[in-house]
Amino acid sequence: MALVTELARDLVGRFELGPLLARILSHATGLLGCESGSISLVDEVAGTYTKAADYGVGCQEGQTFPLNEGFTGEIVRQRQTVILDDYSRISAGHIASDDPRWRCAVIGVPLMWDDRIIGACVVFSSMPGHVFTTDDAKIVELFASQAAIAIANSELHTAAVERDQERAISAERERAVRDVHETVGRSLTQLLITLDQAETAGADGRRVTEHLRQARAIAHDAMTESRRMVLGQGAYADADRDLEADIARELEWAGTACDAITGLRTVGTSRPLAPTAAHQAYAIAQEAISNAVAHARASAIRVGIIYGQEEVTLLIEDDGRGFDHRAIHDEGSGLASGCLGLHGMASRATHLGGELSIESTPGWGTVVRARIPDNGTPSAPLADQRWTTIIASDQPITSAGIVRLLHQHEPSVHVMAEVRTVADLLEALELVRPDVALVDIDMLHGEASAELARMRDRGISTVLVALTDNPTVDQVRTATQANVRGYIDRKSSPESIVRTIIAAAQGDAMLDSSIFESLTQTFRAQTPPVAAGDAPTSRELEVRDMIAQGMADKQIATALNISVKTVEKHVGSLLRKSGARNRTMLIAQMQQ
Repeated sequence: MALVTELARDLVGRFELGPLLARILSHATGLLGCESGSISLVDEVAGTYTKAADYGVGCQEGQTFPLNEGFTGEIVRQRQTVILDDYSRISAGHIASDDPRWRCAVIGVPLMWDDRIIGACVVFSSMPGHVFTTDDAKIVELFASQAAIAIANSELHTAAVERDQERAISAERERAVRDVHETVGRSLTQLLITLDQAETAGADGRRVTEHLRQARAIAHDAMTESRRMVLGQGAYADADRDLEADIARELEWAGTACDAITGLRTVGTSRPLAPTAAHQAYAIAQEAISNAVAHARASAIRVGIIYGQEEVTLLIEDDGRGFDHRAIHDEGSGLASGCLGLHGMASRATHLGGELSIESTPGWGTVVRARIPDNGTPSAPLADQRWTTIIASDQPITSAGIVRLLHQHEPSVHVMAEVRTVADLLEALELVRPDVALVDIDMLHGEASAELARMRDRGISTVLVALTDNPTVDQVRTATQANVRGYIDRKSSPESIVRTIIAAAQGDAMLDSSIFESLTQTFRAQTPPVAAGDAPTSRELEVRDMIAQGMADKQIATALNISVKTVEKHVGSLLRKSGARNRTMLIAQMQQ
């Protein structure tokens, strides 16, 4: 049972099918005292099976055979466990008559999932005369069920990846269509309106020249925006853009283009928005104003910008001819595909978790309302974001290796300096003020720890990540006092090191799995047993199980249909009853 438990633990979150099946097959053959076997993937629709794992049989791994051949074909035909005392009874087998297994017993189990056969597990006896029993069959069937779970898990993962890829392609296609519509389509509309004005100006040379000048400016802006689109940059790639000023310029153009009365009003405290939120807000306002000019024949266009604490709301109002909102919808499927402008505005708002509503009545104008979440702090676009770091270690080979590793695996993390002593570290933090400092945990002791903790008081917000092997609880406690937010094992993978550094830079805390296991063993030794009279309630046990699954309080509250406050009370009670100081210790106790 220990082997089965170990296998079940392997299956959690793992999608590399080949190694899992090979390990399952190795344990199954070893437990039966055998030396060869195979696991095949079956496709009954195609009428074939493929050797996914081949252990000591004949290097047939990866080969595909028809279902009317081999022992696997016989298993699928009978749709049940098959035991033969002599493999030679298979009429279309794949083992030669001079092979030692030709006269050996063989046992095969179908891998079932949802009443269909998705594979087969085969084990050969190691010597002639050995006979498989029903108890042997039960053992193989147990491992076969684990193999079926692994195959089904892999199929689900593959399907999920394909769906994600399809969604990503669809989203990128929609973005491209939307951007082309906004750059090329809108610019062409502006050009046509301006050229029409030039034509109607007649003999008035000054007006013709002015309209042509505007047309040239529109074409120039369209080329600039097209280049930005090709490079993957939005209109707000520059953090110093002013949303109100840009919308005011759009309204100025609208007033010139259709002689409309325009107005811009702001409510709340005006502030710079995050570039992504500002870009989407500007694009929505730009599209709505363009529609009012090109389609609504409006005589008045007004825009309102309402600043909330964590969002911005746009109101774009015109008194044009309006439209029948129902007529442009497909039945129950949202905006029709032809309404690219309206569809683009809606997708921009929902992309950021916001909302967009359109109210329009034929003959009575249109109101567009867009609510866009905003974190209130301008930040660089994700693609351009970089994090600066300092490496502090008295071992030059260690720091040099980390620098090279970061350069190869994460260009967005820029190493500003390498230091060897605590004094140099303190000076570098004062001068460079990086986002993250990766510090050898041996440097975090005594006065050094206290001095690093005092850095916050001097306005230095650098986050510390400790480099260690097997830290003691005292070392972790000292590191925590020095504001350490993450821990990296010296044997960590490049991916783990990068994840921990970036997580720390973003304000999250991460602990390498090997360090977690080391601390878990210490916590187990130090944690007192729970008194029998103070055992958790059934509800608390449910909460504890969900904590072990990594669920947050809000997720637990939703799953149990209780309030977040109630969940917090249950967590507090669990910590008190268990003697655990935090959730990490609580989970460690559960694994004892």
